[in-house]
Amino acid sequence: MLTKNNTKFIKSLQLKKFRQKEGLFIVEGAKNTLELLNSSYKLKYLIVSEDFLSRHQKEINSSDIEPIIVKEKELSALGAFQSNTDTLAVVHEKAPLKYNPSGFDLVLDDIRDPGNLGTIIRLADWYGIQNIICSETTAEFYNPKVISASMGSIFRTNLYRRDVKAFLSENNSRKVYGALLEGKNVHQVKFEANGILVIGNESHGIHPDIIPLITDKVTIPKIGQAESLNAAMATAIICDNVFRNY
Repeated sequence: MLTKNNTKFIKSLQLKKFRQKEGLFIVEGAKNTLELLNSSYKLKYLIVSEDFLSRHQKEINSSDIEPIIVKEKELSALGAFQSNTDTLAVVHEKAPLKYNPSGFDLVLDDIRDPGNLGTIIRLADWYGIQNIICSETTAEFYNPKVISASMGSIFRTNLYRRDVKAFLSENNSRKVYGALLEGKNVHQVKFEANGILVIGNESHGIHPDIIPLITDKVTIPKIGQAESLNAAMATAIICDNVFRNY
């Protein structure tokens, strides 16, 4: 049974300060929850509709938590997305990971938009990029919009919060590719398998302090009249070129 105190507590986790205080975050929707149940994350609560329970009894039974069954109307009022009538989970954050190099890495310098961050996480998962190193000013990993946009990929990707300048300095033996307007045409670049791709802020690009650490500047050639590409779109185009010859 979902008590009033539980409801109040879960709703409080929509705010960053309470997520950080409790070390908990919310996962909403069928797709993200099923990916969560198949991961190593630990759940505090799993709240489901009767319909979701009947469709996914096997997956729920394989977890070590007893689901709380509620009406669909209660579910839609509980989380950040009113369209969610399937399930909501309250999940323990993982302790910060120790960085372990694993092929091509992605570095995000001040990506503020949660939707962009979630989409980039999904892109990284698609291309098999395991490590995403994020600046201190990049959006919070467990923001509900990040979780939603990642479509479950956040549970398969290693996310690190680091000082980007320090990280690149520590990895100065590797090629560092930076998405910049004055770079080489991305279609003409041969990327190294253990390289690092830096994507900058949506409005201002890569921070000036980081640019001296970029060994190879790359750009996406503009053919039409669009003013710009958002960070997630640019990441997708460059990643496709990175892995095209693999």
